[in-house]
Amino acid sequence: MNTEQRHHWNAQHKILSGIISLTDEHAKAVTLSLELHSALYASEGRSAEQTTLEDSLWDRLLESTLRSYPVRTPGSRNSIVWHLWHSARIEDITMNILGADREQVLHTESFADRLQIPFPHSGNGMREQDVAALSREVNLEALAEYRRAVARRTRSILSALKPGQLGMKATPAQFERVREEKAVLDSEQWLMDYWGGKTFAGQVLMPATRHNFVHLNKAMRVKQKLQK
Repeated sequence: MNTEQRHHWNAQHKILSGIISLTDEHAKAVTLSLELHSALYASEGRSAEQTTLEDSLWDRLLESTLRSYPVRTPGSRNSIVWHLWHSARIEDITMNILGADREQVLHTESFADRLQIPFPHSGNGMREQDVAALSREVNLEALAEYRRAVARRTRSILSALKPGQLGMKATPAQFERVREEKAVLDSEQWLMDYWGGKTFAGQVLMPATRHNFVHLNKAMRVKQKLQK
């Protein structure tokens, strides 16, 4: 994804923000959500003309660059693998528990074990030594597969939405699931409060699209810094 494509993505996301809560624009909002989401995650075999932001990140990316921590770049000290893992975890939690009330992708296909890290939470409020351990130990193949699986699940959820569902909020029982599954650290109640104020439309606009865009850009800055 080049600079022109990023500007286009931002412009389209602004359009989505204006229509996503309108019931009579439901079909257009879902279509645009899917397009914006697809432009971020790995392309999974699509043609070279459809290079995504994550494709650009992985291109000629060294493992040493992926795992480097800490890295001093604007807005973040975290490793590329942390950004990839964290953004996928946030999407997994919000789309599946708070949105569709489904099982997290983390708990399917043995991802919790295959990632080879003992962190079931979102990564918010994470201790530096834990970020270092994750950066060093996470299984890269499993991480890439986990991100693809999260992306596929989100698209299936979005595609199945009915008019009016984007205006719904998560129930107390769904937030209790987040706590029971230790998907958010106890110290990060602010995040639960933030999500509590969002409709499903708000979750699509931030965790599923904008949040990923932000973290992939941060990861790209790390790559550019370390692989000049």
